[in-house]
Amino acid sequence: MAHITLSVPDELYEEMKKHPEIKWSEAARQGIRQQMSYTMGVVSGKELLSRLSPDARAALERISNLPKGVLRKQYNKMKESEKRRMKLLTRTSS
Repeated sequence: MAHITLSVPDELYEEMKKHPEIKWSEAARQGIRQQMSYTMGVVSGKELLSRLSPDARAALERISNLPKGVLRKQYNKMKESEKRRMKLLTRTSS
């Protein structure tokens, strides 16, 4: 694992010392990871849900409550439809 040196203002360091139960290296890693995800446009599931409209959240809730068999059947139908679409596009572009 690579090592970096991190500078923080004295006031912040004093506050950090008051919380020895917190693993500050892990907190820094998580912050860096979060910033990298943000920079690359990756968001967490919770954040994505918070960005959805109430109607979209309600629809997602209804879908998530469907039995797995129903979801699998719909997924397979979509997959077959996409295969046909790609085949048609490949044929027309040749």
